[in-house]
Amino acid sequence: MKMIENHSERSESPAELRAMFGRNLRLLCQPYASVSALCRELGINRTQFNRYLSGESFPRPDILQRICAYFKVDARILLQPLHEVQNSNTDVIFSAEMEDFLTADSSRVSPNSFPSGFYRFSRRSFVDDQRFIQGLIFVYRKNKKCFLRGMEAKEAISGQGLESLPKIREFRGFVIAQEGGLAALVFRRGSMSCSFNFLTPVPSFENNYWLGYSTRTVQEKPTGDRVTRLVYEHLGQNRSAIFSTARNAGFCEADDLVPYHKTLLKPEDVFS
Repeated sequence: MKMIENHSERSESPAELRAMFGRNLRLLCQPYASVSALCRELGINRTQFNRYLSGESFPRPDILQRICAYFKVDARILLQPLHEVQNSNTDVIFSAEMEDFLTADSSRVSPNSFPSGFYRFSRRSFVDDQRFIQGLIFVYRKNKKCFLRGMEAKEAISGQGLESLPKIREFRGFVIAQEGGLAALVFRRGSMSCSFNFLTPVPSFENNYWLGYSTRTVQEKPTGDRVTRLVYEHLGQNRSAIFSTARNAGFCEADDLVPYHKTLLKPEDVFS
């Protein structure tokens, strides 16, 4: 009887699997300027890492787990091309379904238009429209994408009946380029809630200010706002401003805001 090979059911040889892993690993390493520095971060011998890259050998299970955790992928990088692994159904935002609408270019925010580092932000409070919130946000890049992270004010968290633990207070988000500015989708842990921020650069002496608005995903209430003006100020290497912002993070009155923040926020004007 004639045997017909079904390619989709054909088992890959060890050499083919090693080659697949090597190709995927090389793609994962592309954003990094130094493979040697990457090996030091991973705690993997450079010579052995080169053997993985060339498809000569597989890593041990514990080493594979370390690699997967670092690059935020799973063990399918041994079996499938990287683009299939990264565009799986678990990646809703950057899935193949959205690729014509949320493009790879939009996720690559230029450091010239929005530098990495610490930012001071301020806005009117969502829970008390007579007060303001100021705080510190850290913007960073990984795998050519732009992310941000920060901590909600302790008083704001406790006011919602939650423990003011760092794990509960932390929020993270990603930044994408938009026409005329930037957009950020920011989440609390577990996707409990999120906010949408839109920012445009403000012409200034150091070009380190962005102005826009923030909206939050909550039901309408008689008190409190769901959208308000938002200011970001890049602090660069100003350690004094960074530490001062961290110490003073939380609720404040309008007169306690950085003067230029107050000017941009226009506390006396209703946002529209």
